Amino acid sequence: MGLTFRKSISLCKGVKLNLGKKSASISVGRKGIHQSISTTGKTTTSLSIPGTGVGYTKSFNLKKGFKNLFSKDKDKDKKEDKKEEKKGAKGKESYASGAGAAKPEKKGLSDEQIKENKEIYESYVEQITLMRGIHKQADEPIDWQEVYDRPEPASGGLSSLRADSKKEHDEWQELHDAAEKVLAGDIDTYLSLVEDLQPYEDLLEYGSDFEVGTDDPSFLEVEFKVKSDEVVPDREYILDDKGALKEKDLSKSAYYDMLQDYVCSAMLRVARDTFALLPVERVIIHAVDKALNTATGKEEENTIVSVCVEREQLDQVDFDRLDPSDALNAFGAKMKFKKTAGFAPIERLS
Repeated sequence: MGLTFRKSISLCKGVKLNLGKKSASISVGRKGIHQSISTTGKTTTSLSIPGTGVGYTKSFNLKKGFKNLFSKDKDKDKKEDKKEEKKGAKGKESYASGAGAAKPEKKGLSDEQIKENKEIYESYVEQITLMRGIHKQADEPIDWQEVYDRPEPASGGLSSLRADSKKEHDEWQELHDAAEKVLAGDIDTYLSLVEDLQPYEDLLEYGSDFEVGTDDPSFLEVEFKVKSDEVVPDREYILDDKGALKEKDLSKSAYYDMLQDYVCSAMLRVARDTFALLPVERVIIHAVDKALNTATGKEEENTIVSVCVEREQLDQVDFDRLDPSDALNAFGAKMKFKKTAGFAPIERLS
């Protein structure tokens, strides 16, 4: 086993600076629930019972999120640079094309240009693949009965360890009480856990946010606000066998097909993460986006997809092979969608 270095410095109540060999992080939180932000860009939220092995962890890489956020701007800058290069090249060509000037020799793309084109294309393909496969990953489920059944930690015998033992006991007690309330169907505890652990934060990098509520411990209702104009690209890249990169507008049908997969995939992920965190039997999810109101000719925020997913239903599907749009239709989703027009407003399920 390799040696590791880690030092924790208390800055103030509830805030610690953690120093490691290769990185540092700041952790903030109360007993049993902590969040840390590392210099590597990774943020981690955890709920645990010390010494028991039972825990729930959520990780999100901020650097990856920022890379995705600014990738379109970077591509735009590269395009502008290429345009300027072409203008300069044309100017030089016209200057050298006078009488008696030798015709410039036609050259292929340089290795550097081919490499750059390949990177842009692969980044584009990865973005599309991730967007259509959001549902393929999910949080590890919490067994709240197991959390509740965990025995109380033994108190330390040495005086130097008493403070740590008390802290460990207090953390166990808080999680034990939370598990008891969850198993009893306490709605306030449900909503508190959603607020503390942020089970949908992985989806924020796709430009969406969430509202959660319920008046019945058997289900959770989630409103998913889609920002399609920020997430789904309206142009596509094509790389030919010589390494040349072409860019063109997506056809309407291709754009709307991608949008439908993105929305449905995200809704499946919401269902998976909800069932992983809470012992609810079903989750009702509404996707909201701006859509054209043909009566007014203006874009308005409307519900575009509404679905009720049962836990037993979701347990039967193969997430690696399913088509997200087909899956939601199989679950009885309310959705009006045309390949050439996209989503139309619908009345949400209640």
